[in-house]
Amino acid sequence: MRAMNLSQRENYKWWVFAAVALGTLTSVINNGSVIVAVPTIAQHFGTDLSTVQWVVIAEGLTVSALLLPMGRLSDIVGRKQVYVAGLIIFIVAAALAGMSPNIAALIVFKGMQGIGAAMTQGTGLAMVTSVFPASERGKGIGTHASVVGTGGVIGPVAGGFLVVALGWRWVFFINIWMGLLTMIAVLIIIDSRAFRADTRVRTYDLLGAVLSSAALLTFLLAVTNGARTGWLSPTIVTAGIMFVILAAVFIWWQGRSPSPMLDLGLFKNRVFALGVATGFMSFLGVTSVRFLLPFFLQAALGYSPGQVGLVMVPNAISRIIMGPLSGLLSDRYGYRMFNVAGLLLAASGLFVFSTVNESSSLAVILIGVVLQSSGSGMFQSPNNSSIFGAADPSKHGIVAALVNLTRNSANVTGVAVATAIVTAVMASQGFDANIDEVIESGKETGMLGAFNSGLHIAYLIMGSLLVVGALASLFKGRDRREVPESETPSTSKKASS
Repeated sequence: MRAMNLSQRENYKWWVFAAVALGTLTSVINNGSVIVAVPTIAQHFGTDLSTVQWVVIAEGLTVSALLLPMGRLSDIVGRKQVYVAGLIIFIVAAALAGMSPNIAALIVFKGMQGIGAAMTQGTGLAMVTSVFPASERGKGIGTHASVVGTGGVIGPVAGGFLVVALGWRWVFFINIWMGLLTMIAVLIIIDSRAFRADTRVRTYDLLGAVLSSAALLTFLLAVTNGARTGWLSPTIVTAGIMFVILAAVFIWWQGRSPSPMLDLGLFKNRVFALGVATGFMSFLGVTSVRFLLPFFLQAALGYSPGQVGLVMVPNAISRIIMGPLSGLLSDRYGYRMFNVAGLLLAASGLFVFSTVNESSSLAVILIGVVLQSSGSGMFQSPNNSSIFGAADPSKHGIVAALVNLTRNSANVTGVAVATAIVTAVMASQGFDANIDEVIESGKETGMLGAFNSGLHIAYLIMGSLLVVGALASLFKGRDRREVPESETPSTSKKASS
């Protein structure tokens, strides 16, 4: 009853935004705090970089595989129902992860947490874009990005504090309370009927869901295991062939399914296709910073987990400022200039990181953090707005899932590629990528020098990729800032109240 009363208010869009923002905050804090805790977890269980990366990858892998199916499921059973179910799974998995007796169990429970995250991520952004009119879509997405940035500030700091004060297990236990708070807000605020009327479909493409999940899992498992088993090993080559076959069958089926999992016709729109592609490139760069930098700060500069968290704070602050600002300005001036400038600025930050070593000052590190994060924040909101603007509002549910899929698959791929580069460079110089040994090796040692060399190459590659993305953004086509024809004046007026 409370939700129905709120849905009649003119400012209901901000109530919906607040409820979704709590869930987003929970997810981002979870990711940021775990990143800071990873080196400590590796030392606690005595494992290497190739193994501990799965603490991060397991959740992202599961989310990536299930985002499209869960996004489509929410179109059938209702976004609120799927969102709440996802929160329950997320909370239970967080409790189990915090009690993990070994690294294998922790990885399994993080994968389970990814199931819940897929259900919330595949519906949250869709609910936000549904209540904001097209003329304010950039503002809505940009403000949502500021929430991501806020979580980015809190996550590393909270993670560093929890690891030092209470132990790494509390990085997972804290998710229980935040998840419960989010659930209460969603149950009170969200009126499921406000979204089912526009997004409900009659049938579910089960075969498409299976094919898409299988194709993504095969690809991401191949990418994440390539460094360990060898890129030309029979296992990886077979996985690559299987991915091509599964992807081809999925594409074939989507063209014939009466209710396809993903409307492939969306990719005929150049703005949509390039928006998705450059978004993937951007998140590869973001992930390389977030995953590798904590190791460098602890190993090369001798920082504690708490200090690492503080160094990462400017990264989130820049996104808090640039996300809503660029989103708001893109509503007025278009997305192209922000896409190009943002990627170039982010690339410059990665190039700064490609020069750091054990004698680098904190100022140099912070310059790289601010450049990369400011550029990313400038790019993401206008780019996402352009993607949603290129699709009919009735398809925003699956588009939201695809946008989140792009981010999560890029996160998984970015961690795997960065790890593969560092591991390969260290191996070429006669060292194993054992995190405990790297952190305790001390300055001016061969092992630390090998690690830094791998880090430099990884950042150079990621930075160059962002430059390619900036060039591609020049060809996205004419900026479309007008309200879509499918949105009636009355609908726009009501939503923007």
